[in-house]
Amino acid sequence: MGLLTRDEYGAIAANLNFPTGAFIDGSFRPAQSGAVFETVNPATGDKLAEVAACGAQDVDFATEKARDAFEDGRWSRLHPSERKEVLIRLAKLIARNARELAVMESLDSGKTIFDCETVDLPETIHCLKWHAEAIDKIYDQVSPASDDHIAMILREPIGVVGLVLPWNFPLLMLAWKIGPALAAGCSVVVKPAEETSLTALRVAELAMEAGVPRGVLNVVPGSGPEVGEPIGRHMDIDMVSFTGSTETGKRFLSYAAESNAKEVVLEMGGKNPAVVLEDAENLDRVAQHVVNGAFWNMGENCSASSRLIVHRDAKSELLARIESHMRHWNVGDPLDPETRVGALVSRAHFDKVSGYLADAKNILIGGKAENGFVEATVVEVPDNAARLAREEIFGPVLSVIEVSGFDEAIAMANDTEYGLCASIFTANVKRAIRGARALRAGTVTVNSFGEGDISTPFGGFGQSGFGGRDNGLHAHDQYTRLKTLWIDLADDEDEAVS
Repeated sequence: MGLLTRDEYGAIAANLNFPTGAFIDGSFRPAQSGAVFETVNPATGDKLAEVAACGAQDVDFATEKARDAFEDGRWSRLHPSERKEVLIRLAKLIARNARELAVMESLDSGKTIFDCETVDLPETIHCLKWHAEAIDKIYDQVSPASDDHIAMILREPIGVVGLVLPWNFPLLMLAWKIGPALAAGCSVVVKPAEETSLTALRVAELAMEAGVPRGVLNVVPGSGPEVGEPIGRHMDIDMVSFTGSTETGKRFLSYAAESNAKEVVLEMGGKNPAVVLEDAENLDRVAQHVVNGAFWNMGENCSASSRLIVHRDAKSELLARIESHMRHWNVGDPLDPETRVGALVSRAHFDKVSGYLADAKNILIGGKAENGFVEATVVEVPDNAARLAREEIFGPVLSVIEVSGFDEAIAMANDTEYGLCASIFTANVKRAIRGARALRAGTVTVNSFGEGDISTPFGGFGQSGFGGRDNGLHAHDQYTRLKTLWIDLADDEDEAVS
């Protein structure tokens, strides 16, 4: 299905019906307080809708209904193949409504319709299908016990889980979490980001249509203090999976320690290096990867290649090629399919990113920031101690650092509190492997930018991650707990003799 014109996307936008209530126990409902918050289009500042501003009472109600659903087995004890069929139906319904969801996502987040149509929606659908197909193909184990015993190691759904989402990939991060959580048989309470609640609410509605039982998938919109913290502290939530900033993620460890010691999985920030050595081949292709890694999704990406660590012998030519590729990364109306850089998600985030640019001493390319939009920008910094080289900007800003050798490049790349992703570009296979193994990051790509795919675990080291991984079969581990069944086979007579 090809892209539409700007006018056609505008017509879809004009006729959207935005979901505005919390989705609890199978239906939309207002917040118990009656409070609402405005969600706005960051590209225009126009109000899209007033959404239920939930609080602790709503979290309690959603958790109660999720617990009821889990304990009576309407989903948790459903045959794996039946859960699979329901999730496949959900994926098909999302595909059927993909254009509506893509426009809604673009309006709510400032993301380009190009990315929503070509990346976010296809990947969301694929993610749900992939985890659905895995449901009846993950086997438990039998341990090598004695001849008189059988020991079985079983996976069981962990129970009621809280899923706290970021605003940069609202639909895709929803799928990354509900895919394995629902596949495992859990009931979930989802907190979408306050800035981007609309598509999660719409997917919950489609999930009911697909056959997900009431109470199994609940979406509670609201602020971090009013909804996120009550989820983190709730005594009847068994596990929380969080994606977002490192500062906020750490709070969930405290919430767990101060409540019921629930399990916590965190996927947090990054300051990801792209290491380009002097022998890197095809610098035009290297430049293409670096530009895509730095500016895709306006740099609002925890795995963005935000530090270019480049050998001095390759620097001049690589920067020239980077500038050439950046001409295609135009800033503009997110609903125009020709636009590659949309609006930052909120005025507060725009102020943060533009504040970093105000501190930049040597802007090589770009640097313009106005009215919620920041153009793709390249800044040279003297060393890794510079603020733009150490702090996660989460915007379309690439910091360039020059090095003179392999060892310096690897040391520079590892000189960070984060460890989510890294890239290394070199024509030497041994150096590529040595470098990839030495780089301290959860995902390392060689001669490319990327995050792997749905089959590979995604998460980081250090202050980038904690407790588990998204994607791959490894994602199912965090939504299950292990149980050992020890079965005694010895005859009573044999036992008596012994």
